Amino acid sequence: MRNRHPEPQYLAVGRVTRPHGVRGELRVEVLTDDPEHLASLPTLYLGEERRQVKVLGVRLHQKHLLVTLDGCDSREAADELRGLALYVAAEDAVPLERDEYYEYQVEGLQVVTENGEVLGEIAEVFTAPGANDVFIVHGPLGEMLIPAIEDVVIEIDPADGRVVIRPMPGLLPDRP
Repeated sequence: MRNRHPEPQYLAVGRVTRPHGVRGELRVEVLTDDPEHLASLPTLYLGEERRQVKVLGVRLHQKHLLVTLDGCDSREAADELRGLALYVAAEDAVPLERDEYYEYQVEGLQVVTENGEVLGEIAEVFTAPGANDVFIVHGPLGEMLIPAIEDVVIEIDPADGRVVIRPMPGLLPDRP
């Protein structure tokens, strides 16, 4: 298992895609399961330097967020923020339910079958809009895509560093 990273201080919740209107409002791609929570936060953090910015407004619009930040009051100012990520402080994030995990908590975990066969390590968690998450696993059988669904994933145990699965027929590659 690769070295685990320390828990992050900030979590990405959105990415600025473009200005909206002429008064500095930002159109933001949603990267969180609970975008409504952002409206209750007084501050967000912008870009890789995590610059603290005061939130003046957040609203949903056509599956995106429209965000107004203090100091961003023109289309030109909003355009300068295009492509930057918006973050929340980890302590301001929505608490997870039991058996829910952030992607960073499962990336790097070892994947084993319920029979103890080591399949590899989760290299990435892929999330497709409207679909279940998929664990991209690299291991001795090559790259595998493991659906993160109840019928397959039996246990996720970050403390033990592993995910136990029950492979569905056809999920694992044929062995020579």
